[in-house]
Amino acid sequence: MSAVQRASDGVSGEYAPAPADHPFLRRSGGGLDGLDPLGDVERREQAAMIHAGRLLSVHSWELVTAVDGPGTRMTTFLSGCPLSCLYCHNPDTMDMRRGTLVPTDELCQRIYRYRRIFARTGGGITISGGEPLMQPRGVSEILQFARDNDIHTAIDTSGFLGVRCSDAMMRNLNLVLLDIKSGVPEVYKRTTNQELEPTLEFAQRLGAAKVPVWVRFVLVPGLTDDRDNIERVAEIASSSPSLERVEVLPFHQMGRDKWEALGFDYKLEETKPPTAEATEQARDIFRRRGIATY
Repeated sequence: MSAVQRASDGVSGEYAPAPADHPFLRRSGGGLDGLDPLGDVERREQAAMIHAGRLLSVHSWELVTAVDGPGTRMTTFLSGCPLSCLYCHNPDTMDMRRGTLVPTDELCQRIYRYRRIFARTGGGITISGGEPLMQPRGVSEILQFARDNDIHTAIDTSGFLGVRCSDAMMRNLNLVLLDIKSGVPEVYKRTTNQELEPTLEFAQRLGAAKVPVWVRFVLVPGLTDDRDNIERVAEIASSSPSLERVEVLPFHQMGRDKWEALGFDYKLEETKPPTAEATEQARDIFRRRGIATY
């Protein structure tokens, strides 16, 4: 039985899995098991509830170990993202309208159920996506609930919507997984169809607020693997006083079928994953700056 399966059915806190000592590939899809979606409510009221933070558009959730932060974590994937990353492995999270509307209180109840597992494993919650800052009010409510119950908090974000992260949200964050897609503005634009600068500004805010940061960088052959680009990402990462680690993630093709099913134009169909040697060489660029890199 896998760590994900074993952790997902217990509330006693008796199971404390050890971190994996190998790269972890997430399951191809989580689910909404255990969450009660919103019933019939007219669209205008739905919008008002989302704006007030009482409702979230959710793609899925899962319990994982040795990924998305320390310990065993309940990672919730929200729907909606302002970026259009060429290598996105969950393109079905790009559009908020594709998500399932779940009351924020319902999600908080699910989080509370696993508090003993979080405490025992040094884990907590991670709000991911999509892009969690597309729904800042609801995310803020969840972070406050978690902190009120001594549960470790993290968000996984590109930082592009960092201006939506209020000072109150910042104070309720124990960790930010910051996805830096590229260090060269032109490459960032080609990769995401957006600008790099908002991410840089958000990284500066995190450093000033002393919020611990784990940088994530996806190594895509022919797109983000140019040495100058990697050096620029390393420069950005090393400039953060609250940086704890960098994760260099090799590109994979696990999301290709989703792109095809959605009728989206997948431009990286012919792109091969980087070799293990190329991935280690990229990691060494960060390590030479004294950064803990995985």
